Amino acid sequence: MARFKMVETNGIKLRVALEGPEDGPLVLFVHGFPESWYSWRHQLRALAGAGYRAAAVDVRGYGGSDKPHAVEAYDMETITADIAGVAAALQPGAPCVVVGHDWGAPIAWNSALVHPDQFRAVAGLSVPYMPPGDKPAIQSFRDFFTARGMFFYQVYFQDQGPPEEELEADPAASIRRFYYAISGDAPEGTWPKHKKHGDTLLHRLPEPDMPLPWLSEEDVAYYASEFRASGFRGPLNRYRNHERDHAFLTSLEDHRIHQPSLFIGGTRDLVLAMFRGDPVEAMKPWLPGLKSAHLLEGCGHWTQQERPDEVNTILLGWLNSL
Repeated sequence: MARFKMVETNGIKLRVALEGPEDGPLVLFVHGFPESWYSWRHQLRALAGAGYRAAAVDVRGYGGSDKPHAVEAYDMETITADIAGVAAALQPGAPCVVVGHDWGAPIAWNSALVHPDQFRAVAGLSVPYMPPGDKPAIQSFRDFFTARGMFFYQVYFQDQGPPEEELEADPAASIRRFYYAISGDAPEGTWPKHKKHGDTLLHRLPEPDMPLPWLSEEDVAYYASEFRASGFRGPLNRYRNHERDHAFLTSLEDHRIHQPSLFIGGTRDLVLAMFRGDPVEAMKPWLPGLKSAHLLEGCGHWTQQERPDEVNTILLGWLNSL
């Protein structure tokens, strides 16, 4: 059973869920959008059983962690400093392993890049590691989608207020519909690909028949209770920092991550469809320590929740090899 600890770092307090022995090697999990520490519930249990000290943080803006109001409080430079601070507080004097999913994957990748002395290895789920491009990603999204009158969720998230209002109107329904639409359970086309600019995130997303094989009514209720308390502003603010993130990351001299690394994705994850060519091959020059990459057949976006046993087996095999 997870126990909670409040960690002071980088001027705020973050809530961390912990399982496993106090003296076990630390593995720090970072969730994505719109999730919480709870998305790692299956991994905490499995790693604790194998002797690791497993920790899953509520990223700033989520759950029991502090929720600064300012958009710039959620840029990559700040959040990677948060994660490094949590790691230092939980395992002083020794580097740990960091694992991230969805937005948590870029946070984990860049935490290892920017704070190499704090992280001895890094794994990303769903989102491959890529160095910054010639221009901020949001500009590319606007050029490709908005200029052609097409909806793109990250462009929609740029406006402060309307996305929060939509998602907060019924957090349980928001979670059910969004999670299902990009999961491996959803039939092809459930996530609409031809929405127009000006549409909303949940427009045309169906209500699934619950429970899903990997998501119970109790799971949805927990997530909904967290978002009713926290709101969605902090989570959405992460998407509003593309320009700041680009400026910070392009200022770095070396974009290669040299620590041992691992990638796990799903063959039905729409995130991978956003990359041209083979994303695993594209990562390799930037991840000289890449041990292995795994694409789980039929798995959608919610990798560690949809396929907990497979993910746990891969993770533990990798961790034990370090």
